[in-house]
Order: sequence, then structure tokens, then C-alpha cells
Amino acid sequence: MTVVARWNGEEIARSDDTVVVEGNHYFPPSDVARSALVPSEKTSVCPWKGTAQYHSINAGGAINNDAAWYYPEPKDAASEIKDRIAFWNGVEVTEE
Repeated sequence: MTVVARWNGEEIARSDDTVVVEGNHYFPPSDVARSALVPSEKTSVCPWKGTAQYHSINAGGAINNDAAWYYPEPKDAASEIKDRIAFWNGVEVTEE
């Protein structure tokens, strides 16, 4: 199964190697269009996963603020998603 992430008319990720945690597909960094990711200062903390870092998405001539996140140093319980990237805030993630 291939999983695809799209926003604003552009494909920003495609992979057959996602990890699903709490209903979110976490993509390997190599399967995400790095040109679509814009660094963000935003962070959030999950009690069992750790501290998430964010990226905004630049696609189709628009910016979707803080719409991608990843865990650079997850807690042991979430080690399988280290550095993998997940999406939200209007990004469509579909299985093909």
C-alpha cells in the first residue's frame, strides 16, 4: 500500500513505508519533498512520544503554517517514529 500526502494541489510525500501512530501516517524523511518543508519554531509536547518539532509547508504558491511535525528525540515508547514526518491542518493523506 502506498500512502500519499497532498496539499494545495501538490504531492508532498509518497511512501510504502509509513508507520501509523494514533491514526497518523509518519513518513520516512527520504519520501517527503524537502523543498516543500519550511523550518518552524513551533514545538509541542506529547506525554508519551516526547517533544515534536514542526515545519510549515510551501506548496502551490501558499504556506500552511506548522502543518508537518516530527520527533527528533522521541521517548523510548515512540522510537519507531524518530525523524519521521506526519501531517495535519488540511493536508490530505490517502492510501492508494
